[in-house]
Amino acid sequence: MTELKPDICVIGAGAAGLSVAVVAGGLGVPVVLVDKGTFGGECLNTGCVPSKALLAAAEAAEAMRRTGPFGIAAARPRVDQARVKQHVDRVIAAIAPNDSPERYAALGVQVLRGEARFTDKRTLVVGDTTIRARRIVLATGSRPALPPVPGLADVPHLTNETIFTLATRPEHLLILGAGPVGLEMAQAWRRLGSAVTVVEAGRALGRIDPEIAGHALAALRAEGIVLHENARIDRAEHWAGGIRLLGAAPGGGAVEGTHLLVAAGRTPTVDGLDLDKAGIRHDRTGILVDKGLRTSNRRVYAIGDCAGGPHAGDRLTHVAAHHAGLVIRSALFRLGAAVETQAVPRAVYTDPEIATVGLDEETARARHRNVRVLRWPFSENDRAQAERRTRGEVKVLTTAKGVILGAAIVGDRAGDLIVPWTLAVKKGLTVADWRDLIVPYPTLSEASKRAALTFYAGEARRPVVGRLLRFLRLFG
Repeated sequence: MTELKPDICVIGAGAAGLSVAVVAGGLGVPVVLVDKGTFGGECLNTGCVPSKALLAAAEAAEAMRRTGPFGIAAARPRVDQARVKQHVDRVIAAIAPNDSPERYAALGVQVLRGEARFTDKRTLVVGDTTIRARRIVLATGSRPALPPVPGLADVPHLTNETIFTLATRPEHLLILGAGPVGLEMAQAWRRLGSAVTVVEAGRALGRIDPEIAGHALAALRAEGIVLHENARIDRAEHWAGGIRLLGAAPGGGAVEGTHLLVAAGRTPTVDGLDLDKAGIRHDRTGILVDKGLRTSNRRVYAIGDCAGGPHAGDRLTHVAAHHAGLVIRSALFRLGAAVETQAVPRAVYTDPEIATVGLDEETARARHRNVRVLRWPFSENDRAQAERRTRGEVKVLTTAKGVILGAAIVGDRAGDLIVPWTLAVKKGLTVADWRDLIVPYPTLSEASKRAALTFYAGEARRPVVGRLLRFLRLFG
């Protein structure tokens, strides 16, 4: 049996694990990278990349329908689903070389294909290879969760791991779950020509400020997506015409469709690692970590989707990259590191997009007195008017002194527009910093500055300001 003794062994070649391996390998650190699946993980192969490629195809189809206001005759798009799938596949293929085993081998990373498992607190086995690393990084990701709906496991259903393999368009797609994934896919397939019904046990986009979410939900309904919130599904059935969800419709009726997509969250992938043999604690949320992402075995870190407990953070690709950076700081440079919890941007890539960072209004009011709510609608933005994309607003929360606590944007390119607000939350900036910022005209970013400037609305009418201006006039 071959024995390896690297400085770092990374288990999992998704976004989190690859980020650790590329930095450590680039620094000349001996690294072993182990994966049993496809390099690139969920984000490249079945998540972020294919979903955004599908959304782009759907947006192109929708743009053809909406040219009338520009003086251009609208057209009904003819969607060739097989060619749409080819587009998605080509996008994945274009990015895949960046995440390939060959690239990492060229960086000096030793790549092993296979399933890793612990034999003791320091030792891993992969096939006929034993690995005793100074530090081990678990980045095994997550997989789609199956909610406890009676009969669901027995009916044909899609997840994000299979929805992008469809070469024919679903006639009527049922979606279980109205979170970001469910609603992004709902809009994509609706725009590509499918009838779509979404069923949600609670509130759609339940983690997002309901005011902000409301803009997007209204747009989705206007496009013909049927959305049932607070639905209780009694049972899932397979019948000759497809799938039936009993009790999902208002009044307890059934909803029926030809296909079913389950988009009801994810569960960490930890099985098969024999974590107990390494003294690594874990529960249903994943591998338990401290604020520096160390597990109960001090030689082992857990990052990305498989990390659980209160310090794990959201299951997002950019959070996985953040985790990787913390591990590099800690494992290689012995620097302190703690997971960021406030300045974490989150985006939903519906049209209009949604992006948030920092505290929402409910949380801000619970933690602070005299919270100020600042707004600016995109209907008052010149660029948005020129492009006829005026839905949505910028909403900012500050303290009474103008310290920025959080921001939420719903509108075109919200995911890009949230970046300066993320910096503001991270650095504790104030509206005065936005006041003095020069923003190019005409851009959507002006809406952010205008929202910040509303903090000063009414200041000119204050008596003290009037007295100051009258006094200054005495000097010519």
